[in-house]
Amino acid sequence: MNNAKSVESVEPRIGVYVCHCGTNIAGMIDVQQVAACAAKLAWVVIARDYAYMCSDPGQALIQSDIREFALNRVVVASCSPLMHEATFRATCAVAGLNPFLFQMTNLREHISWVTDDRDLATQKALELVRAAVRRVGYHTPLESRQKGVAQSALVVGAGIAGIEAALRLADAGKQVFLVERQPGIGGHMAQLYKTFPTLDCAA
Repeated sequence: MNNAKSVESVEPRIGVYVCHCGTNIAGMIDVQQVAACAAKLAWVVIARDYAYMCSDPGQALIQSDIREFALNRVVVASCSPLMHEATFRATCAVAGLNPFLFQMTNLREHISWVTDDRDLATQKALELVRAAVRRVGYHTPLESRQKGVAQSALVVGAGIAGIEAALRLADAGKQVFLVERQPGIGGHMAQLYKTFPTLDCAA
């Protein structure tokens, strides 16, 4: 049985981690309440809040819980995935969990930085975490692969732009296929008599 089937055949065991991000999140959202509510959700085995989840101790906490509680999926509710999704995927991988069995939800930019009502912010955070838990429960493992790329290019249209593109690609060492539907090349340029300002022959 391969790894993908073995993970899919067992019930999700999810760890949820809510980041304070200093006061960026905790200043507007009741992170303790979010973690407490997350702990009651189906499939959630452990839910914690921590000052800085992206810190070394925060990552170590996630790794420790993956091993201790046999977590097979992880949710982190913190800042933008653009900033730290790769960080937490790597954290999961170090602990032996497929990095794509991870889901991140953004409490900072999507809630705390754009909301001035603490109760409403906390309620929205609960909904986003609930949605993230449901989503990660249906994730399946993915594996990164590397494939060779053919160093060739197809240029469609042998007008001036197409010819120039083909020449530049060829100068870069690529094999180039230049395709033109007309019997000759040059496009509209070839139809002109002379060109401005030199009055050279267009052909």
